[in-house]
Order: sequence, then C-alpha cells, then structure tokens
Amino acid sequence: MNTTPVANRLHIGIFGKRNVGKSSFVNALTGQSVSIVSGVAGTTTDPVGKTMEISGIGPVYIYDTAGTDDSGELGGMRVERTKAIMGKINLAVVVSTPADFGIHERELLTEIQARGSRAIVVLNKTDLFPRNLLVEEEIRQLGVPFAVVSCLTGENLDAAKGLIVETGKTLEVERSTIVGDIIGHGELVLLVVPIDLGAPKGRLILPQVQVIRDILDNDAAAIVVKEREIGYVLDSLKIPPGLVICDSQVVLKVSGDVPPGVKLTTFSIVFSRLKGDLARFVEGVKRIDSLEDGDRVLICEACTHHPLADDIGRVKIPRWISLYTGRDLRFDIQAGPILDRDISDYKLLIHCGGCMINRQEMQGRICAADQHAIPITNYGVAISYVHGVLKKALSPFPYEQSLLGD
Repeated sequence: MNTTPVANRLHIGIFGKRNVGKSSFVNALTGQSVSIVSGVAGTTTDPVGKTMEISGIGPVYIYDTAGTDDSGELGGMRVERTKAIMGKINLAVVVSTPADFGIHERELLTEIQARGSRAIVVLNKTDLFPRNLLVEEEIRQLGVPFAVVSCLTGENLDAAKGLIVETGKTLEVERSTIVGDIIGHGELVLLVVPIDLGAPKGRLILPQVQVIRDILDNDAAAIVVKEREIGYVLDSLKIPPGLVICDSQVVLKVSGDVPPGVKLTTFSIVFSRLKGDLARFVEGVKRIDSLEDGDRVLICEACTHHPLADDIGRVKIPRWISLYTGRDLRFDIQAGPILDRDISDYKLLIHCGGCMINRQEMQGRICAADQHAIPITNYGVAISYVHGVLKKALSPFPYEQSLLGD
C-alpha cells in the first residue's frame, strides 16, 4: 500500500477555522505526529500531506490545512491555498467545536459540496465544551454525517474514523481500468515507448508502467518496443495486435506503421479518459482551428519537472500548433499541482495526461474552464489533431471518434 501512487489514493482534506483541533484530529487519525499542534491560532500555514492506509478503505492521502478564517494579507494567501486543496479531495472532514459551529461552517460545507466532494463534520473538544443538541440537529438537517469527539481524551474517535470509512467506501477515486474495457482476453497490446533524453534512466515513466499492469490485470499480453522497431515487430507477429498505444510525440510515425484495422491510441489519450473527459477534450481541440493572432493558450502541467531543451509542453506543442494554425499565438505555462492563476483571458487550455493528479482534481480543472466558457483539451488529443491523425488515434473510442465528423 505504501507504494500506491498518490494520484490513485482516496484524498481526504481536513478543513475548518483556526484552533478547532484540525491538526490534532489528523494526528489522532494517523496515529502519528504529522502536524504541529499548538494552542496558538494559525500554527498550520501551508497544507501538510500524509500518505497512509485506513482499514476498510485502503491507501489514502490526508491533507491538514490552514484555518479557513485566517486574516490579513498572509492569512488570505493561506486561505487561498487551503481552498485550492478543496479541488483535490474526494472527502472533506470539516472540524469545528460544539461552541463554534455556525455560518462559517455552513458556507464551507456548501462550497465543498459545490465542488463535487462528499463531507462529514467532526465536532471536537467535548472535553472543553458540552454537546450542543441544536447544532447537532442543524447538521442533521444539512444531511451531513457527523461525530462528536475529543482528540485530547480520545472520546468517540472510533466513531469519527468509522464515518470516514463508511463514506470513503462509497467514493470512486479512479475508473476501475485504464484499457481493460477496450482489450479482449488474451489479446496482444503493442506499446511504443521512445527512449529519448526525456526518458528516465533505467526505468519507464508512471503512465507506461500503469498501462502495462492494467493489461496484465485484464489477462492480456503486452509487448514494449521503441518507435524504430515497430515495423519489424509487426512483421514478426503471426496475429496483428488488437491495440497499439504509443507516446504522443511519435503518433504521426506510428500511425503510418500501424496497418488498417489495428486500433491505435496514445498514452496521453487513455489517461485523458481515465482522469478527465475524453469527449470534452475532443470537442475542445476544435478550438485550435479558430485561434487568431494574439490569442493566449495555457499549457497546463500537473507536475513539476526540469524542462528539457525540446520539452513537449513548453516547446513542441506550441511549435506544432503555431505551424498548424499559421497564427502568432501567445503560450503560457502553468506547472505544478495547483491551478492558481486567472484563466479568464485564455482562448484554450491544453492539459497534460494528469498522471500525477487524481480524477477529482482534473474534473475541478475542467469545471474551472467551464466557469469561464473556455474550451479545454489534452496533450495527446491536441498533438494527434494538429498532425492530422486524431481520428486514427481515437479508433478504440467510437463515440469520441464520431465527434470529429466525416
């Protein structure tokens, strides 16, 4: 469980005002001193994350966050960072006390639920404050499960953990399979993996490893080759592969090597379906055709990495789109796990495959684009589109393929 990627874990966020015992609850939940506990309000500044396993759910990732009532210039920045975490989590635990629960917590619950996350309430510090039946009835009326606990004495903590388990078991973190629904039992899948300067030494990258594991879990077979060997391997096979999956950077070459009748897609496209909404990304990519001189395009990377001289997101995609459109476009880069910039002036968002973030966060980024009526697409979809091979790269997905028309 400790080796489960963070993106595949249930994400749990602990939210609430300052000094209500959020960090104490995280420590009690994990059984470790993950967060600093102090009577001074505002001790937690930046979000603190911890991987662990909860019996009944499995691997989870827990965020302790700054108080949502923080004030001042620095406090406002802390609140913004806390709200950014809301876009990542599947389950929110709103911590308060029987004496503090009020309009702030109700607004917090409304915002969390509006983002598509489930929530429970933990009323802490019953060692200091008597139970408030009116508050408890109000929470019931909101339809939110709750527990009344003391992190100091341990009173009723098992009930709070039980709520997390029962709610967490009902949540879907990721789709159950990456490619299992588009391959058959015993089928051969050919994976085309370039080994270039961007490839890590001595290993494959996470999406490639996850796809191989998913193929094996679905009782199919995988052959991994570099792009220069694909023709030789195809000629050597007695039976053609049922599916070819390649790196997006070589999709043009591979599409020419793959014979008619063999389905083709890319790692980025299958991850866009796993994390996001492939149909939305196919619709969004059409915006490339109507870009005008001076339009701004945002390239979104979900992780941070050292960019190479010919980086896919920073160099190749802007170059390919500029050549395709013939327009003088402005490309900006948003790198990292938090989308914290004003996107309202952009004409198009192009997102990476999202292997380092969970589905909830990708859906949040799609919603952010929707709020500003900005089309959004994906690296693999955009690359295949400007190379003129998107219809072929969508051959395993008939509905999404049909969105391109004839």
